[in-house]
Amino acid sequence: QMDEKWIIISEEDRSPGAMTREQYILATQQNSLPRTEHPQFYPVGIYGWRKRCLYFFVLLLLVTMIVNLAMTIWILKVMNFTVDGMGNLRVTKKGIRLEGISEFLLPLYVKEIHSRKDSPLVLQSDRNVTVNARNHMGQLTGQLTVGADAVEAQCKRFEVRASDGGKVLFSADEDEIVIGADRLKVTGTEGAVFGHSVETPHIRAEPSQDLKLESPTRSLVMEAPRGVQVNAAAGDLKATCRKELHLQSTEGEIFLNADTIRLGNLPMGSFSSSSSFSSSSSPSSSAPRQTIYELCACPNGKLYLSPAGAGSTCQSSSNICLWS
Repeated sequence: QMDEKWIIISEEDRSPGAMTREQYILATQQNSLPRTEHPQFYPVGIYGWRKRCLYFFVLLLLVTMIVNLAMTIWILKVMNFTVDGMGNLRVTKKGIRLEGISEFLLPLYVKEIHSRKDSPLVLQSDRNVTVNARNHMGQLTGQLTVGADAVEAQCKRFEVRASDGGKVLFSADEDEIVIGADRLKVTGTEGAVFGHSVETPHIRAEPSQDLKLESPTRSLVMEAPRGVQVNAAAGDLKATCRKELHLQSTEGEIFLNADTIRLGNLPMGSFSSSSSFSSSSSPSSSAPRQTIYELCACPNGKLYLSPAGAGSTCQSSSNICLWS
């Protein structure tokens, strides 16, 4: 408790605006008296409906986090996420490895696709499978399309090589088609049909099979600058035509070398004392049976048989030569 101080102000010092002694004492006493009133405490924090809303939002956030964590764990379990990759997808040092069946809904850009050593590579589509090759400017340079009806290849040159990759078995471009196989085998019943000329060094049939070159409606021509050789090592050689068969050599000769040479269905002439011939199918029944004949040639090259005699029985004025 503060000591009371009395200040005496004289009447002479009192000014119109100055306080009286009693007023000053009262003012001093009010300031010096101890306060006996209880202090008021104000609560700090959130109370009431605000507190309940805050707890509700915290609880909702906690439930959402738990659901998200459960969904994440479920997705990791279903998609089979591992350290190496996801599901059938494995990330290795050499690239990406897919195991099983994979489906791509958008374009796939890769440098190389190959299968495992013990399984084939299968590309499957509901419509077709198209493989495109482009240059650095994005222009299409090659295309391979495998469809339900046909397999189409669009490129400057198409090649089929052997398993070792060295020998070309088949190649095709705008100028020519080359078949590099040792043997070309045509299994069709109609054989091979060529619309134009065929150039080959050798034509050979399968073992124990006949080789037949046939032109049903036109002629068959075989030409070579140094000759044509037809050889049947273990069988017969037969040339059949409907009208005429020409064997022509412009500068050389036609050489027939065989143990037996037979010319069938030649016309036969008959010899008489008047030195005239008449065409008949067989010798006269009254004459003795003729067993030896002479081969005669007409000026136009036609051949006929004439009964052999002591001298030549061929006559240039024979009816066979005249009517031929």
